[in-house]
Formats: sequence, structure tokens, C-alpha cells
Amino acid sequence: MLTAGESHGPALTVVVDGLPAGLEVDRALIDAELHRRQGGYGRGGRMKIESDTAEITGGVRHGRTLGSPVSLLIRNRDHENWRDVMSPDPQPAEAKARRALKFPRPGHADLAGALKYGTYDLREVLERASARETAARVAAATLARMLLRACGSEVRSHVLRIGAAAASSSEPASWERLAGVEASPVRCADEVSGTAMMAEIDRAKKAGDSLGGVFEVVARGVPPGLGSFAQWDRRLDGRIGQALMSIPSVKAAALGAGFVAGTLSGSAFPDEILFDETQGVHRGSNRAGGLEGGVTNGQEVRAQAVVKPIPTLIMPLRSVDLRSKEPRSASVERSDTCVVPAAAVVGEAMVCWVLADALLEKCGGDSLPELLDHLAATRTRWKEMMERHD
Repeated sequence: MLTAGESHGPALTVVVDGLPAGLEVDRALIDAELHRRQGGYGRGGRMKIESDTAEITGGVRHGRTLGSPVSLLIRNRDHENWRDVMSPDPQPAEAKARRALKFPRPGHADLAGALKYGTYDLREVLERASARETAARVAAATLARMLLRACGSEVRSHVLRIGAAAASSSEPASWERLAGVEASPVRCADEVSGTAMMAEIDRAKKAGDSLGGVFEVVARGVPPGLGSFAQWDRRLDGRIGQALMSIPSVKAAALGAGFVAGTLSGSAFPDEILFDETQGVHRGSNRAGGLEGGVTNGQEVRAQAVVKPIPTLIMPLRSVDLRSKEPRSASVERSDTCVVPAAAVVGEAMVCWVLADALLEKCGGDSLPELLDHLAATRTRWKEMMERHD
């Protein structure tokens, strides 16, 4: 997956390489996932301008992948208001100055990016570092979601915490409960907790502040044996962690009950291995999050991520003018009060991407029928190993 484009540029582009031929592509589902990413209680003014849709410009014919790279285009509707500022062609000097960003914002890539690329024009950093880029990822990862569905796997997400308001149950939310999260403005599986989360967002917005939180991504039907412990960079838990940490504003990630693992004893954390005639070999818990040794073990894959509060504030924090070094208030850009529900959708997309990539690594196939044949053989062998053989 390779994305290109700036937040207020003409469009976002993404190229996906490696999909098998014959995968059915539902463009309406791509648009629906893009719409989910734009939703959530606490979003800001940009979401009122954009209404994302994807154009398929290559790799698909008559609704099916060809095996060649798939390219998608998502136009930025707000570009009309930035046409001269973000034009790829040379413009008068006043065009560059009109939306200049001079005072780096704490918590953003502004200062780090300026030092990396040697520029005083922070607009050149902000435009690509912006979370707007995740729209391209969601579009691309919807193709991965379609591949997973064709192979019997599904991925969902929900919000566990926003600010001080947290989901009331200490037990992991069941797959069935997660089916109803889209009815919640904050995508919380518990209605009472969701109401408390919205109240938290309202208080923060009134105070000119922002809030972060925690979300969880859950994948069901993931075959065992994805990933590897043979080398450090092939461990699937590490790849999921990197994918989640690559989402703007995510500052921590954990598999299963990883955030509390340090508080438990060695006898309390592992998921004991059991057997009965009905279930075969199975587990009584899933604190490992469906991965052991960097390899999927057949249970639900569960991953959590911590989202920091958005650092662009109506009442900006202290900063400096990069040229004069005089004290200034940080520049203010249009922003959100809370992005946790939307970040969870992006988290889903990234987990879909990593799982689909690992599935293709293990089972392979130039076409979808070939992949499904390989997967069926793998599932048969796994089933035989988990049942009794006297």
C-alpha cells in the first residue's frame, strides 16, 4: 500500500499491490467505510466539508480485481478553497504566505518535520503529516477487508474510554455486542458508558479543550499460523502494534490484556489449554489477544490502542516564531474535540491490512480460488490436530 497526497491538495491517491485476481470489489463498501471514518461524536468542521468517495482508476474490471495493482483516488472537496496555496504549479509569493503556518504546534509534527526537511514553512509539514492521509488507508484496507471476508474473517472495533469515562464492564465485549456499536455516536458497546463519554466531550468542547481515549479492534475467524517467531520482524503482534502506532495520535498499543499484564502473576495471565469432545482443544480465556509467539493461535485477535488528545486547541499552547525565536502562541488550525471513535475505524483498517497481508504470506495464490483452496487445506489440517485421535 502506497499513499500520496496532501490534506488540502487536489486528492489522495493510494496504490495497492499484491491482491489476488478474482476478488469481488464493492465500491459502495469502500465509500461506507470512508463515511464511518468521518463520523463520531466530537468531530470538527472539516467533516462538514468533505464527503469522501473513492474512484477506482486501475486494477479492477467489471467489479473484480485483475491481479494487477489497484489504484484509488479520493478527491479533497476543500481543495477549491486552497487551490493557489496547494497548487502543484508555481504561484505568486502571496499564495504561499496566505495560509502560512509560522508557529509550530506542540504535539504535532510541525517542529520535528521542519528540522528534518530544513524548512521554515510549516505548511509543507502539516499537509502530509495530517490525519487526512488515513482516508487513503481506509479505502485501501477495505480491499483487504473484502479479502478477509472471502476467507471467513471479520473485523470490528469499539471505544473503551474517552477521557474519564470508561466502558463499565471489566470483561471483554463479546462479538455479538460489538455488532451494535455503529448505533452509538461514540461507538461504545455500552449505552450508559457511551452517554458518559459524550458528556465528557461536551465539557471539553465548552472549555476549548480536547480528549483522547482507548479503542479496541477485534478480529474473528482468523486462521491459526499467521505470522512467525522465526525472525523478530515477522512476529505478527509486532506488525499489528506498528500498524496501530502509525495512526496519527495513537501513543500506545497492546495485544489482548496487554495493558494490565504487568499487574498480574505468571499463574494468572496465560490462557490455559483445555480439551473436551465438543470443542476439541480450546482456551478458557484470551488474555493473549489471539497471538502467542508472534503467531495467531485461532482465537479472536484483540488489540487495543491509546489515542492522545488532539493537540490543536482553540486556546493554543505556547510556542515560538521559528525565525525570530520570539515567544508566540501556537498556530491554530481547524480541528476536532475528540477523534477516538474515528481512530477506531482507522485501527480496524490497519488490522485488516496486516491480517490480509499475513494470510497471503501463508496461503498465497495468484487468484482468489487458488487462495481459498490453500486455506481450506490449512483449516482441515488444523482441525485434525485439535480433535481427538485414539
